[in-house]
Amino acid sequence: MLTASALVLLMTPGLSFFYGGMVDKRNIVSTMLQSFVAMGIISILWVAVGFSLAFGDSIHGLIGNPFTYFMFRGVGDAPNAELAPTIPLALFALFQLKFAIITPALITGAFAERVRFSSYMVFICLFSLFIYCPLAHWTWHPHGFLREMGVLDFAGGTVVHMAGGLAALAGALFLGPRHAHKNQDAQSPAHIPYVLLGTGMLWFGWFGFNAGSALSASPLAVRAFLTTNTASASAMLTWIFIEGYRGRRPSALGACIGAVVGLVAVTPAAGFVTVGASALIGAIASSVSHLAAHWRMKSRLDDTLDVFPCHGVGGMVGMILTAVFADKVGLIYGQSATFVSHLWALFAVAGFTFVGSYILYVIAHAIIPMRVSETEELIGLDLSQHGEGVGDLVSSGIAGVQPMHPMHAKRVAANV
Repeated sequence: MLTASALVLLMTPGLSFFYGGMVDKRNIVSTMLQSFVAMGIISILWVAVGFSLAFGDSIHGLIGNPFTYFMFRGVGDAPNAELAPTIPLALFALFQLKFAIITPALITGAFAERVRFSSYMVFICLFSLFIYCPLAHWTWHPHGFLREMGVLDFAGGTVVHMAGGLAALAGALFLGPRHAHKNQDAQSPAHIPYVLLGTGMLWFGWFGFNAGSALSASPLAVRAFLTTNTASASAMLTWIFIEGYRGRRPSALGACIGAVVGLVAVTPAAGFVTVGASALIGAIASSVSHLAAHWRMKSRLDDTLDVFPCHGVGGMVGMILTAVFADKVGLIYGQSATFVSHLWALFAVAGFTFVGSYILYVIAHAIIPMRVSETEELIGLDLSQHGEGVGDLVSSGIAGVQPMHPMHAKRVAANV
């Protein structure tokens, strides 16, 4: 479980490379830092109150008592019979922390290249406390109301991917499109090898994400490991085949996105389905997410890195297919109760996450405006937000300014 926890943490740097390679070269550092900073912010929030809100004594199945484990009081070597009876409670809390870290980091791909860094930090604090922790309690706490309804989420399809994807959709709508997107002049991905590296790190770390959710070195963990790998492979190949069917050459970017969609979709199902079912889940989710991404490109929605089509839609497809293929309780076994529960939970989680996140964007924007100026966007967030950049974009006398002085910004904008 220590190793699994470390693997899940590795996914956040992996995500930073995955996202960083897809944005314009003027925004690589800022995009990657948005993932990295979550490791700091959420770690402190989790110790202070987040773990209590997610896994403290249940208040009507809706939220944990914030004082149960306030500042990790009582979180030590002893196991907790309800949460994790075979490992120290502190280890269970650390494992769950890594999930709490990556979820807000997932959202950043939707509003990449136009969000103010300080306001983003405010938002992820609010999101973690008011969206993620309640969802984790509903789904994973023994007395959470979704869990008591029979909703199955082995490793976070609902809590992590649906939540991140729907919050991303709300963010893309709230912040509006990039100026380059309005002018149909969006830049090509900056560094495809970063995307490949990030995908490899995500795939590797996902074995801790899913297999580790068995909370034991056991046959269940082996099943989750196997289904995770199979679904990702199936989804990657499906994405490539769809690109070929549409007359496109197979792309590294498409292969990487497909692989991640498969990982997303199998996450809620990993410990509940057979290896054959996991291959179907990967292929179906990849096809649906590809259609969603194609639709998004034709719309006015500027979800920069297609977080909603890949994580949001992929998570929803995975949640529904879990109820179809789950051993003994799925539709294919003639059982409908789990499927009905999942449909109800899908609408409940989607509504809560989308509306709640949109409200939190409004609050964060009221505290610190979220959208950067057109000039700051034009010169790139690396320089305008952090005074840093990649390669020849860093000019002497500018790189050390944090944030960039308005006069410097105007000069650089003129050069751009």
